[in-house]
Amino acid sequence: MVPALVLGVLLLGAWAGIGTADALRGGAPAQPAAAPPEAYSTALPFDLPATAELRRSPKLVFAHYFTPYPLSLDNEPAAQDYYSRNYLTPDGEKGRHRAYGGLLRDRPLPTTPGTGNWELAHLRQEIRTARDAGLDGFTLDLLSLAGRNWDRAELLMRAAQEEDPDFRIQLMPDMTSLTTTPAALADSLAQLARHPSAHRLPDGRLVVSPFKAEEKEPAWWQRMMGDLETRHGIRTALVPLFLDFTPERERYAAISHGLSEWGARSANRQDGATADAATAHRLGKIWMQPVSVQDARPNQGIFDEAGNTETLRAAWEAAIGSGADWVQLTTWNDYSEGTHFAPSLHNGYAYLDLSSYYLTRFKTGAWPRIVRDTLYLTSRVQFVDDTAPTTLQPRVTEPRPGTATPGTRWRYSASSRRRRASAPRPAARRAATGLRPVCTRACCRCAPATARRRWYGAGRAPPRSRAATRCAGRSRSRTCSTTR
Repeated sequence: MVPALVLGVLLLGAWAGIGTADALRGGAPAQPAAAPPEAYSTALPFDLPATAELRRSPKLVFAHYFTPYPLSLDNEPAAQDYYSRNYLTPDGEKGRHRAYGGLLRDRPLPTTPGTGNWELAHLRQEIRTARDAGLDGFTLDLLSLAGRNWDRAELLMRAAQEEDPDFRIQLMPDMTSLTTTPAALADSLAQLARHPSAHRLPDGRLVVSPFKAEEKEPAWWQRMMGDLETRHGIRTALVPLFLDFTPERERYAAISHGLSEWGARSANRQDGATADAATAHRLGKIWMQPVSVQDARPNQGIFDEAGNTETLRAAWEAAIGSGADWVQLTTWNDYSEGTHFAPSLHNGYAYLDLSSYYLTRFKTGAWPRIVRDTLYLTSRVQFVDDTAPTTLQPRVTEPRPGTATPGTRWRYSASSRRRRASAPRPAARRAATGLRPVCTRACCRCAPATARRRWYGAGRAPPRSRAATRCAGRSRSRTCSTTR
């Protein structure tokens, strides 16, 4: 079995770091990543404004921090650490993830084992990376109020204060996993609020942004905020995040400083950004817009069609065009859903670099000028073989209902605030431009259900290593033959 890459190239005007698929599968030792350049902006196609300049903007950009996936879980060399042994291989964790080929398809950039408090050092490193990309802070997913994830959350608060006192940590109790009372949640939030890095508004109110806020009624949240104020002396600015922002959610406006939603993960589903932001502003609230890059969940058997970087670009354009006040990158490091912007073994800095470009426009109001050529190569890792034995990955990954159709391009119009679809070019026009079709569909257990085509220009046939693939079967086994 060999890995196949669904490729996309974006030329802005230096190569982004890309890891090998063999390393992702644990088939080859992963080498520690080189340290990023001291001046982060020298790797970009534009000059990123200074941190102080970006922070003068009232518009804020956060990234959703998911505590289960820090840079390292055990401080071991990358070739034998927990990610390699248990998450990137089908046989990891005693075969628990065998049905879907392993829990993850990517991982954080490997780190060299450290000494002393290596976990704190790693969290400080992540904060530096986010800050140097222009981010204002993290939204911290609070999965539990005790245990390992809680300990890591407290350590992140400390790391932010030590590394950059102006880097903000916005508290996000996760109501999909928390079973608690208003008083107990208030006590836990007050414990984290003691850290100076906790995000507060200029008037001193603590920002709390519960994930899936609709899990509890507005009265429940009022009791929690009341407990924070009466028992801990902490006033709260609530910014509830909904999995689906429907008109019924307006009931929360009376107790909230702002509103937000988790958002869609496909370029064709960004239409609602303008209407949602307008609704929040009509109610006198700020709007925190989600910006995503992709979503692929082997363990759940679903994925959204990202069109390489198309979803990322469409989501940022929607955030800019809608007049959003804040942005949340969803996510910084949830590798189990493939939604990470953080530098990774497979994607390098590509997604974060591209996000910095749009972030600059969002915060300053002006597009940055391209001053150096940069080529970004993106791909989705999939398993492929001439025959696809059911033992490799018996559970097929399928497109989520409503996701974009592979091969369809979407364009966001800032003037009309509407998304427009455009079909692939007619065959006659393709022939006139000298473009050659190449089917890059990975015919395997977790491949998309629809073939994807990419076009290579300059009148040349694709390199021999990019053999045109002819899908020979429609069955779930999806066996393929190749032609040169």
